[in-house]
Amino acid sequence: MNIIEATAPWLTILVAIPFLSGVLLWLVKPLRALARQFALIVSFLVLVGFVIALWTSFDMSNAGTTQMYETYAWIPQIGVSATWGINGLGAVMIGLAVVLVPFVIIAEWDDFSAPADAGYFAWVLVLEAIMIGLFSARDVFLFYVLFEAMIVPVYFMIGRYGGAGRTRAAMKFLLFSLAGGLIMLAGVIAVYAYGNGGPHAFVLDEIQGTLRLTDTAELWVFLSFFIAFAIKAPMWPVHTWLPDTAAEASTGTSTLLVGVLDKLGTFGMIAICLPLFPKTTTLVAPVIIVLAIISILWGAIMAISSDNLLRLVSYTSVSHFGFIVLGIFSGSTLALTGSILYMVAHGIGTAGLFLIVGFLERRGHSYLISSYGGWQRVTPLIAGSFLIAGLATIALPGLSGFVPEYLVLMGAYSIWPVPALFAVIGVVLAAIYILLPYQRLFTGPVPKTTVKDLGGREKVIVAGLIACMLGLGFYPAPVLDLVSPVADNATIVPVTAIDNSNVSTEGSDK
Repeated sequence: MNIIEATAPWLTILVAIPFLSGVLLWLVKPLRALARQFALIVSFLVLVGFVIALWTSFDMSNAGTTQMYETYAWIPQIGVSATWGINGLGAVMIGLAVVLVPFVIIAEWDDFSAPADAGYFAWVLVLEAIMIGLFSARDVFLFYVLFEAMIVPVYFMIGRYGGAGRTRAAMKFLLFSLAGGLIMLAGVIAVYAYGNGGPHAFVLDEIQGTLRLTDTAELWVFLSFFIAFAIKAPMWPVHTWLPDTAAEASTGTSTLLVGVLDKLGTFGMIAICLPLFPKTTTLVAPVIIVLAIISILWGAIMAISSDNLLRLVSYTSVSHFGFIVLGIFSGSTLALTGSILYMVAHGIGTAGLFLIVGFLERRGHSYLISSYGGWQRVTPLIAGSFLIAGLATIALPGLSGFVPEYLVLMGAYSIWPVPALFAVIGVVLAAIYILLPYQRLFTGPVPKTTVKDLGGREKVIVAGLIACMLGLGFYPAPVLDLVSPVADNATIVPVTAIDNSNVSTEGSDK
């Protein structure tokens, strides 16, 4: 087992601080009047703590290895442990989460300012703890428990603090999530049944390559995990919950949901499906790639046809996740590296779009594109910010989306040229679903309405996110250094290049 033990329980601390702080907001009534300030301080402490943890305890030159490893007995009778650890993939995903949470709290500062709304910020902190736990969990059972626990804060953030149709949207999210979790549970049970048992029967670093599965059994166990992750991602045809949910959730909730939580689907594919089920992953890759291409094209077409801005951004995410899944299952190390980087870039770009759409709605009181026109004249900062965030999501050179999309397409084309060419159509459609709404929203006759442009807090949010987009666009090397070793270890051998009877997990160097 190739791991590096933690010198301090950093991951446990990073999970505990926001969780306990969220609980504290619920229990201490006088604190509710300062809920926004309290949540923001806690989120900054978590961000600073994570930076210190990486600086002092994470070896950047060994990013493909599980580090900061902690394990504590939990249910030893069945081999369940609270085992934490991160490699480069976990590090960048936790980094994405802890960066976006403060932005969300600042963005919702005025929307949930009453003491009665303190519960929203409590749920945000609890959700942050769960996100950190999910991206660092190295025990499959622990991952499953957190995967299900994540439903609770999101359900209440939608159902209580969403729009007019929030009850229906929250219920749809709940049903899809529970269905995915129930399917995954069958796979978790199979991991125990077909494993070697012992005190660490679910620890990924110990059970990899040890499951005694027949080809048929491995296929079914793989599907139990993959379907749950495909729902979460979301992929076509199990994506329908996302547009409805995002359209009714607050923009802050949608930002966390699409910017971070949806990445749990693709994260799980890389962290669980690829290492535990290499043979099946290789054999079913062609089918998954077809689904990925459909996701790319379907999401783009639906985005173009959407008049609701929140639904539009949601459908663009369905399309983008198609690119990510294409890279994961292409069998190319280059494409898989691009997919991981794509997850980070998409999180930043989509967060920018959702939050800017929220700023626009505060002024125009509508999410419908048809309700606007000519707003560039009255809100030039909002217009420019929307354009930059949109261009980042469609991979304009110099912005965060360019390098990952280029890597995915180049890597995929080297092995799957025809699907890669279809994916290029999605790139063309992306320009339409960003530039056409921009034209309808911000160009044309000057509106009669007089509104203010971005305020102080909003400028801080937009400036911070644009800085991230530019930084990742012009200098992606630090993130690539973290994720490339993970891709080297995880890449599957493409089915087109091997005999099915001799499948290994060694990746292509393409």
